[in-house]
Amino acid sequence: MTEYPSFYDPERIGALFTPDMAEIEQAAIQAGLPPVSPDEPQVHLLLVDMQVDFCHEQGSLYVPGALGDVRRVIEFIFRNAAVISQITCSLDSHLPNQIFSPVWWADAEGRHPAPFTIITAADVEAGRWRPLSEPEWSRYYVRELEAEAKKQLTIWPYHTLIGSNGHTLDGELWSAVAWHSLARRVAPHWMIKGSEPRTEHYSIIQPEIHVPGSPQGGKNQALLDTLAAADLVVIAGEASSHCVLETVEDLVNEFSGQPGMLEKFLVLQDCTSPVAHPEIDFGALAEQRFAEFARQGLRLANSTDPLPL
Repeated sequence: MTEYPSFYDPERIGALFTPDMAEIEQAAIQAGLPPVSPDEPQVHLLLVDMQVDFCHEQGSLYVPGALGDVRRVIEFIFRNAAVISQITCSLDSHLPNQIFSPVWWADAEGRHPAPFTIITAADVEAGRWRPLSEPEWSRYYVRELEAEAKKQLTIWPYHTLIGSNGHTLDGELWSAVAWHSLARRVAPHWMIKGSEPRTEHYSIIQPEIHVPGSPQGGKNQALLDTLAAADLVVIAGEASSHCVLETVEDLVNEFSGQPGMLEKFLVLQDCTSPVAHPEIDFGALAEQRFAEFARQGLRLANSTDPLPL
């Protein structure tokens, strides 16, 4: 049986609390792990949006199954800390008024759309939904979204608002990341995405529609270069149907033409779950897409499987 650090309490997963850094530090020292070396296999753990609003039952956009995903990721970190050389955590980081927010749109009577409403380009053209912010861009956006990204605009509940409790990483997972940083003497990387109001930003690589001139409006080439340099990139997070899926799709599109590159990317299937939608089976759609990616070379595994090093 694996012995986990003394501060680890799986019963706190899904609860809000303040991690005890002194206890985490002491446990990191006691672990006796070597510092990260540039000569060892570089294993990069990529955690996508494992935040309170997605991973806690009281979160505004809770993903069913996320609590178990968080626990399995934490225990994966503890079991594999000696070979994990870098951890990147993306943080979905929103503002109250963005193009997928209810307040951005209204119908002819001035009513805002309910969360999970789908707004099509045809809806906007017919006046069923009209943009209250950036009207010219908004009409362009829904057209481009359908033509370029092959999807339609989804209105979401307000979630991961910057500065709110829902924006933070689950506290027990944050503690595991901090412990790894101290134990291996390496800084974690925190990646902010989703703060450009005029576009959705599921993938951590790029937004759905590029916004010229915006700091978060285009492709994150620096992150792509970092991941390309790793020997193995392990991916987990929320949700398998959206941010994880779109991230992996961007990675497949970026590296599929380079022999052997996709084999460096491994998705932990038991550490990601789909969004629950009242009408759309996002889980089934995600499974189909990941099966397609696997046929192209992407690896799929469970968190308890040995790492392919």
